[in-house]
Amino acid sequence: MDHYGVLGNPVEHSKSPAIHARFAELTGQAMDYCKLLAPLDNFAQALQQWIDSGGRGCNVTVPFKFEAFQLAGTASERATLAQAANTLSFGDAGQIAADNTDGAGLVRDIQLNAGVSLAGRDILMLGAGGAAAGVLGPLLMAGPRRLVVTNRTHAKALDLVARHAKHPSLHAMLQKTELLALEQQGLQANFDVVINATASSLSGGAVPVDPRVLKPGALAYDMMYGAAAKAFSDWALAHGAVPRDGLGMLVEQAAESFAVWRGVRPPSAQVLQEMREALA
Repeated sequence: MDHYGVLGNPVEHSKSPAIHARFAELTGQAMDYCKLLAPLDNFAQALQQWIDSGGRGCNVTVPFKFEAFQLAGTASERATLAQAANTLSFGDAGQIAADNTDGAGLVRDIQLNAGVSLAGRDILMLGAGGAAAGVLGPLLMAGPRRLVVTNRTHAKALDLVARHAKHPSLHAMLQKTELLALEQQGLQANFDVVINATASSLSGGAVPVDPRVLKPGALAYDMMYGAAAKAFSDWALAHGAVPRDGLGMLVEQAAESFAVWRGVRPPSAQVLQEMREALA
């Protein structure tokens, strides 16, 4: 039996153990998965304790994704782009390999589960923090016509864009897709897809953008799910957009992590349907 878990603070609310338990059941993998609460001021020690106890890997959630990347000895290209990790794998000698499956999960949920192609589309992403950093590269690789990043702190958006612009594999794509960082004021262009990667849903704050950014029938995607995404979903419906919460992203990024660890792709669509039915 191999042991995995999710390391974060808070972590009690996490649905990852249920998701990975179902993945393991459906694929016949001998593994378990638990919740691991890490002290806010000592993530490194909590991670080392998990490695020493025989853990084979872990997911990392807020607020430790940036620190997890820094502690890793090796990192995948997508983790390097994000400078953040949500998936860690441990070698037999305790070495740490970092990956980031958030962006792959988001793109898969939008394109396969929601049936919205991103190629040639105009995309607006709200936020430039850890959630945005993890998905920007995969969104670019999906081939949008234009991708705009906006953030309350203008310099933070510019830093995120500049980091991707320096990456060799994305250089030509960045030139082609006109990746921009804009302040919120005056942002009124129409977009096919609007992605909320801010913490506004968690804090119960107002939607941080003018509704004029939405084309009629646009997809309005909140990375939060359940009750936390209700305000954004209500805003989208009120302005003629199609809302979608981040439950599919949660399941799909978990499936990507599972595949990294076990070499098997679980039936994520089936598990997502089961979770939606359970939540309903």
